Amino acid sequence: MVKTFYGILLSSIAIVLGMLLMFEYDASADAMFQQPTVSVPTVTGTARGPSIRVNADNDQINVRSGPGTQDYAVIGVLIAGQVVPAYGRSSGGDWIQVQYVGVEGGVGWVYSNLVTVLDNVSLPILEPPPTSTPQVTPTINPTMAAQFIEAPAETRLPTFTAPAPLVIPTFEPAPTSTVNLGIPVGMVISILGIIGLLGAFFSLLRGR
Repeated sequence: MVKTFYGILLSSIAIVLGMLLMFEYDASADAMFQQPTVSVPTVTGTARGPSIRVNADNDQINVRSGPGTQDYAVIGVLIAGQVVPAYGRSSGGDWIQVQYVGVEGGVGWVYSNLVTVLDNVSLPILEPPPTSTPQVTPTINPTMAAQFIEAPAETRLPTFTAPAPLVIPTFEPAPTSTVNLGIPVGMVISILGIIGLLGAFFSLLRGR
């Protein structure tokens, strides 16, 4: 019976040791299989290229298709504090070409006084893109232009019609106070006065 007890004990010990060895083997095998077969490169921070930041005193600034306000249209905006990569500047340094995703070419131009170039890097000078309108007005050939000028159709002036003759009314002079015999009124009055005086004179003579 003692032998049986020791046999069971030894068997149990052997089983436990075997299980322990099995677990250690699996762990070492997993560790061996997880190790890379090639060298792993060390991850290091890449150097940031030239960038600009929009100044905080502007809520937003315009992004144009070229370095200028007269010949280039607005294609978008950048907000205050936004940082974008910068590629170059205009010959005068007034404009900076920046990355602007979503437009043709993926670039735009901003006014340099409204942004700050980070890390004080020197930007290369870039050629401006072509403008949408020609800078020089073409000379017009008058001979060719005359072929496209239509002469206005001659219109006949209306005929002149003389107005009706003006009729000026005439008035007859007022008749003068004359006697039918043609003697003036003054003379008649004078004669009557003389006759009256003579009558008075004769009356005085009779009274004496």
